[in-house]
Amino acid sequence: MAELSLFHHALGLTDGVRQFADLVRQAGHVVHTPDLYEGATFTDITSGVAHAEAIGFDVVIKWGLAAVAGLPDSLVYGGFSLGVLPAQKLAQTRPGARGALLYHAGVPTSTFDSPWPAGVPLQLHVMADDAWGDVDDMRTLGDEIEEAEFFAYPGSSHLFADSSLADYEPDAAGLLLQRTLEFLGRLD
Repeated sequence: MAELSLFHHALGLTDGVRQFADLVRQAGHVVHTPDLYEGATFTDITSGVAHAEAIGFDVVIKWGLAAVAGLPDSLVYGGFSLGVLPAQKLAQTRPGARGALLYHAGVPTSTFDSPWPAGVPLQLHVMADDAWGDVDDMRTLGDEIEEAEFFAYPGSSHLFADSSLADYEPDAAGLLLQRTLEFLGRLD
């Protein structure tokens, strides 16, 4: 059993993010889903990103770090799009990280002024033609990290793993979940 802190995307802690977390829980893992927006949710990416910009990306990251302060050090960190920021920062800088799952986005390791820690595996998931997903940055990150797996799915949907959104792609989301569970299973 792995323990995962899973951060939501720019639309907030949607029903689809909660459902994804429940599926991971049903497979026997512990999943924490911090709400970085204090209950606010949005129906389109532009509005959600505007909200994140108004708060400040640095504040979103800070709230993500605070959300895990009372949790064990030996967590897996996961994030959907915007949630990648706190997830990746924690995986790179919090001692004891067991792994990272970055969905729909990723940033260069230099963003957090710390190299990727040795022995911390990473999985990256994005649609190949996703205009929001920083596909090139994700591919570069996957190439840079020895224990990384990079998966590019056919299509252009951004938040394709969130079953509560119009971008939802059930086949790709199912494969993403399968790969996620295999990744977590290797950490048991």
